[in-house]
Amino acid sequence: MARTPSNMLPLGTKAPDFELMDTVSNKNLALKDVIGEKGTVVMFICNHCPFVIHVNPEISKLAEEYIQKGIGFVAISSNDVENYPQDAPHLMKEKAKEATYSFPYLYDETQDVARAYDAACTPDFYLFDADLDLVYRGQLDDSRPGNGIPLTGNDLRDAMEALLIGNPINPDQKPSLGCNIKWKQA
Repeated sequence: MARTPSNMLPLGTKAPDFELMDTVSNKNLALKDVIGEKGTVVMFICNHCPFVIHVNPEISKLAEEYIQKGIGFVAISSNDVENYPQDAPHLMKEKAKEATYSFPYLYDETQDVARAYDAACTPDFYLFDADLDLVYRGQLDDSRPGNGIPLTGNDLRDAMEALLIGNPINPDQKPSLGCNIKWKQA
């Protein structure tokens, strides 16, 4: 199990635009279609990564709670499906249902969106404010598969709470850690 950290895109970066196929609805969705009134969480995940499988219950729970508060959620898989067929779009749709995702699960076939976000691992989390400026990037919490630390979502949750009430978000942010994005070979 690879342990790749986030690249930590600079705070204040504007959310890169995208238009990708939602594997659940089979419709193309752009960034403007998934943003929330008060902020937006963009997650890079995939089907097979043990780190993502570990956090799936908490990301589903957070989305259920915070979509109602005005935070948009979207997940993107950018893995090379030729070499990692378990991450193929039809299986993404199944995973979204199995994990009870209440948010779109988009397929980044060209991997251009992952590059635009400087995504490095799955899971990789980004929180943008209402103006689409990056205010948080990094880990969900300190829990990892097998480390015995309970899954809470506290790092991302604290950032969303601060955003919602207008408080400064702690700039001391820890990188996420997970499997590397499976880049296509040139």
